[in-house]
Amino acid sequence: MSSRFAQIAFTPGVQRHQLEHGSHAYRRLMEGAGGADLLGDAERLFIGERDSFYLASVGESGWPYIQHRGGPRGFLRVLDEHTLGFADFRGNRQYITRGNLDHDDRVALFLMDYANRGRLKVLGRARAVEDDPELIGRLAVEGYQGKVERAVLIDVEGFDWNCSQHIPELYPRDLVERALGSARDRIAALERENARLRAGLAAT
Repeated sequence: MSSRFAQIAFTPGVQRHQLEHGSHAYRRLMEGAGGADLLGDAERLFIGERDSFYLASVGESGWPYIQHRGGPRGFLRVLDEHTLGFADFRGNRQYITRGNLDHDDRVALFLMDYANRGRLKVLGRARAVEDDPELIGRLAVEGYQGKVERAVLIDVEGFDWNCSQHIPELYPRDLVERALGSARDRIAALERENARLRAGLAAT
């Protein structure tokens, strides 16, 4: 966990519960300089492999809202060590997240790798960009049929690599189908070999 993530997340109320439950050692993580965390190679690789993430924002009523964002693998991009960006594809047209960003630009991202039981949490400030065709075109994914309505840029404040406890081990369909295809090919080859051997035995 980074110092900046801890400085944002470990409010006095959180620290009271950490002390009560014996995990107050986390407090040492708050002792860093306090500048925004920098995305490195590990974060770039992990984010680049994702085809979905969860995006939380806060509405004018004070209620949190969480939204699933999906697209082709790698549609969420690390633009530099401070910035994430993605093409915002048209969804159900409720525009809850879009409206929330007009009120409060703070967001949280939750990225999951179920196959490897990994998760990355990101805190940042997001802004929608609707008047920059060059940026929107750069973030669009070639060959993907979703309609791009805008670009979203996220200035990263902090991030945390979470532990793997309680994450179910799930695999994407395309990976399972490739594995099953290899298994089917192997079974078919064994069946052909078995038939050949049986035919040879029958002829003797």
